[in-house]
Amino acid sequence: MSGKINAVLTMLLVACGLSLVNAQYQARHLFIELERTQSQARQLDIEWAQLQLDQSTLGKHARIEEIARRDLNMTPLTSARTQYLTPEPAK
Repeated sequence: MSGKINAVLTMLLVACGLSLVNAQYQARHLFIELERTQSQARQLDIEWAQLQLDQSTLGKHARIEEIARRDLNMTPLTSARTQYLTPEPAK
């Protein structure tokens, strides 16, 4: 009788040990995944900040005006060059 109890307890102890090893493995795996994801989030934050800086630099009015003048040969609009259209009277 005592031998059967010892065998059952031994099997239960082995099962608990294997379960503990599996839980530790899962915890390590999840921790590694968490670290990887946090690292990726930090990298994306850096990239986002760089893109915002680029956007503010490239979107400045003076830069756009300079490119329009230089590359597209555009000139500022003056009132002498403005043509106003009036709608035709209704028939």
